[in-house]
Amino acid sequence: MKEEKVILVNEKDEPIGLMPKMEAHEKALLHRAFSVFVMNAKGETMLQQRAKDKYHSPLLWTNTCCSHQREGESNIDAGKRRLMEEMGFTTDLKELFNFVYKAPFDNGLTEHEFDHVMVGYFEEEPNINPDEVADWKWMQPEDVKKDIAENPNEYTEWFKIIFERFYDHLMENTPAQ
Repeated sequence: MKEEKVILVNEKDEPIGLMPKMEAHEKALLHRAFSVFVMNAKGETMLQQRAKDKYHSPLLWTNTCCSHQREGESNIDAGKRRLMEEMGFTTDLKELFNFVYKAPFDNGLTEHEFDHVMVGYFEEEPNINPDEVADWKWMQPEDVKKDIAENPNEYTEWFKIIFERFYDHLMENTPAQ
């Protein structure tokens, strides 16, 4: 199987080249990525538990799906593609915000990403791909925030970084009761 390439970018998210995914993570080079949060009408967020055979962060909980855009692929199209590949469904997505983060792992790899955070809405059960996802669940954002504080080692590094920003966005955009 041909190794996936990531889009290397500068701090303005301007493409500066392509590189095999593993090499970019070994060299900690900034590259384009996306993170999808799917919510339901109850305000819950769908979390996934990464499959046990993932090359980093196996069996940790994270956002609904995340990955890297392919050359020539829009952020939204990439999010929809990966949502189908990992969770077995698709839905309309909207980009909320983007930011740069860097998260090193014990195995020598580093996520250094210009991350585009998107949200979508879905009411049904996913049809998870067991090669990508071990389990899934719906959680209220305030429960996620509390659980991350109490059990930080059960969540991916990037999710802990992204969720704080996503939670703040939710609180800013929730109508007053």
